[in-house]
Amino acid sequence: MMQIVGTFAEFERAMLRERTRNGLDAARQQGRIGGRRPKLKTHQQQEIVQLVNSGQKTAADAARLFNVHPATVSRLPRRDKAP
Repeated sequence: MMQIVGTFAEFERAMLRERTRNGLDAARQQGRIGGRRPKLKTHQQQEIVQLVNSGQKTAADAARLFNVHPATVSRLPRRDKAP
């Protein structure tokens, strides 16, 4: 009896996974993307990169200025260099 219940649970999990994947694929086809929205807008990101690269502000100062974590600031220049 327990094997039958376990089989049904496994089948239901597989169905749930398939429905979730189909829903995500349909959303992508409609142009929607998942994930958290970026905290900084594009012009803010460019401004931070300019401030840090020119030496006007350190990464920590720029992070405090824009109220973000310093790791966010340190990721920005690396992302611009990536192909």
